[in-house]
Amino acid sequence: MGSRRILMAAAFALFLAACQKDDKVVVPDVFRVKFETSQGDFVVEATKAWAPRGVDRFHELLRMRYFNENRFYRVVAGFIAQFGVHKDYDVHDRWRKYFILDDPPKQKNLRGTLAFAQSEPNTRATEIFINLADNPALDGQGFVPFAKVVAGMDVVDKLYSGYGEMMPEGKFIDPNRVENGTNAYLEPHFPKLDYIKRTVFLK
Repeated sequence: MGSRRILMAAAFALFLAACQKDDKVVVPDVFRVKFETSQGDFVVEATKAWAPRGVDRFHELLRMRYFNENRFYRVVAGFIAQFGVHKDYDVHDRWRKYFILDDPPKQKNLRGTLAFAQSEPNTRATEIFINLADNPALDGQGFVPFAKVVAGMDVVDKLYSGYGEMMPEGKFIDPNRVENGTNAYLEPHFPKLDYIKRTVFLK
């Protein structure tokens, strides 16, 4: 266990170093990224004018390959597909506390748009959902779209949804164990979950 903690500490140090090196990165006003997943590929276009703070954080996480090996741990057919829990608990535990301030809403939660999950105002960090349908009820709850799927929405529709909503509404996936166990919990207990293999910026 001690050696694992040392390795994780070293990995996180490199993670922070990457952050510092990227301090001067200028995030484009619009950019695209390909998500390579276990179901196939889809492409997301992020637009700073929609939500500048959200897009900056999204770009930051992409640069760090934060989403690689993420499970789509909450997929509710006709509602949302959610990801953003790092494969390693130690990394996730640190980054889930690095909240960003809210952006004023400029777009609606339409099918194919992406927004950060949050529990209350100013608590966006790493977890993101894709709207699988038009979800007008989310517009007034502080969920601000910052990007949209521009290719491969049929792939997103195929993401495994058999485990349904998380507890307590659902009966399979425990959200507390997702947060505190990440892939060590999800992989062995829910092997059918689809996942992100890697993300690639498109030119």
